[in-house]
Amino acid sequence: MLDVRRLRLLRELAYRGTIAAVAEALTFTPSAVSQQLAALEREAGVALLERTGRRVALTPAGVTLVRHAEAVLERLEQAAAELAAAKGDLSGTVRIGAFPTATRAILPSALAALARSHPGLDPMVDEVDPAEVAPRLRAGELDVALVHEYDFVPAEPDLALDAVPLLDEPMYLATVRPAGGEGDAATLLTCRDAPWIVSTPGTLCHTMTVRACQAAGFSPRVRHHIDDFATVLAMVAVGQGVALVPELGAADPPDGVTLTALSMRRRTRVAFRRGAGGHPAVVALIAALRSAVR
Repeated sequence: MLDVRRLRLLRELAYRGTIAAVAEALTFTPSAVSQQLAALEREAGVALLERTGRRVALTPAGVTLVRHAEAVLERLEQAAAELAAAKGDLSGTVRIGAFPTATRAILPSALAALARSHPGLDPMVDEVDPAEVAPRLRAGELDVALVHEYDFVPAEPDLALDAVPLLDEPMYLATVRPAGGEGDAATLLTCRDAPWIVSTPGTLCHTMTVRACQAAGFSPRVRHHIDDFATVLAMVAVGQGVALVPELGAADPPDGVTLTALSMRRRTRVAFRRGAGGHPAVVALIAALRSAVR
């Protein structure tokens, strides 16, 4: 009989590529992960792993077993959802991951609605960049997460996760208002020589700005790395650079900032582990989030 906990480790290895990364993510020691995977190979009766330098690759049998592991873990999530629904009373902790603009603009109203409709639920919010969400959902550190993608940064497919749409918003080019009033509308190309304010490297927002500028024919000359859009707009207002900001981050621009709507968009989705979409807590939270964005 194959051990489900070991199947989970194999699944994580397929995503992360090294035993050390799996150990760090799931709070094991590398030796413990290696021992558990060796035990899984004995259970399977066939080689599942092969070393390629510092990384560990899955054999064809290992790839096949990961595919079955995905299906098994999905059914376990479905079972947990059905058991929670059978209990009747909706209570307990629901762990929510959200990026900063959603934490500020969407979650307060959503959590207030959730408290009114399901006072037994205990939501816990963790602010996290969407690039870090998938491994934390798979590891069980989060139950639900708000993630986004941009036209130039589509979401990476993840067989362990599902998502439903929540919000579609336009992007704006934020520039300092020219002295003396209105001038010609700014475009990405007219800002090619300007200093840029972008998010921290490794975030989706940083990648979006870089790729949008490259699509316009240039690479941005980055002056500042700032993740909070309110701070970004404050820096734009005093002439420190130009920036791309989503509608949620541009709700209250300071005096002196001009926002020019662009054709690109940001789409926010609610993500959860595959099979957990019917869990009453997930259903309740999605309903509260949708009421907030309406």
